[in-house]
Amino acid sequence: MKLHPMWQAYPALQNDLSESLQLMEQSLKLKNKAVEQAILAMIHSGGKMLRPAYQLLFSEFGEEKDSQKAVALSAAIEMLHTASLIHDDIVDQADTRRSLPTIRAQFGNDVAVYAGDYLFVCCFKLMADYAGSLKSLQINSRSMETILAGELGQMSKRYDLNMTIEDYLENISGKTAELFALSCFIGAYESGTSLRLANQAKTIGQSIGLAFQIMDDILDYSQSESALGKPVLEDVKQGVYSLPLLLALKKERAVLTPLLEKKAEMTDQEAQQVYQIVHDSHSVEEAHQLAARYTKKALQGIKKLPDPGNNTKDYLYQITSQILARTN
Repeated sequence: MKLHPMWQAYPALQNDLSESLQLMEQSLKLKNKAVEQAILAMIHSGGKMLRPAYQLLFSEFGEEKDSQKAVALSAAIEMLHTASLIHDDIVDQADTRRSLPTIRAQFGNDVAVYAGDYLFVCCFKLMADYAGSLKSLQINSRSMETILAGELGQMSKRYDLNMTIEDYLENISGKTAELFALSCFIGAYESGTSLRLANQAKTIGQSIGLAFQIMDDILDYSQSESALGKPVLEDVKQGVYSLPLLLALKKERAVLTPLLEKKAEMTDQEAQQVYQIVHDSHSVEEAHQLAARYTKKALQGIKKLPDPGNNTKDYLYQITSQILARTN
């Protein structure tokens, strides 16, 4: 069982995250052992587990903090995230994730759909067993609806050369930022904080998620395939246009349009041309500035939180700052 090295600096949090992984492992009981092992391999493939980490950190703010409940809910959050990744890979026809074969690549789309659905069931079972109120289940189901809306919004804009920055932000607010917001809200609310503080946590999580996704999209234009764990600019060939490309389109539309109109037929050489145009137009730097603004907003929100002790605020601040500096 291997956690990302970043958690070595936070021993108590590292321990809780390890317990979350163990609980996820124990919750998987599939008759098809090959698929079970594939899900386990994905769970242990080196993801950062940021969402459960934020859930655990915000669980420190309430007077009713229950460590067992916090670990269980963080496991539920990570299962929800993993399920969404499996379904993403089906839609994107992705063969690799984190440098490993995707479940769809190993077993086909049908099995991958069932694997993702099974993780959704596991998530709700843990939520039902440990959530202290119906409101948490309501928030969780609404968040799933918002995540799906973001995914559908992204799908509806595939190959859309008229897609706007506002469209992009709306889509990532759903498909990525909502789960960060849910993690922070559930952590705070289920530990007995006021609804006001839980909503503060949710707002912070939303900003964190936006910054995280923008940085993720920037990495497509700054990392190698081996570093990313997936083919470089594969999203562009599939018509998923992220912030750096959208910013470049505003400046270099005449040059980019003929390349993007090739859609899935775009060659690797043409993808490299797109990559170079985005860089030469300084759109990566511009995207980074927007990520910095959302990070700053999140950090300002963290500063306004009460201090629950145990270095929790410091950890929140440090981890959130790292998102802007990430290179993988």
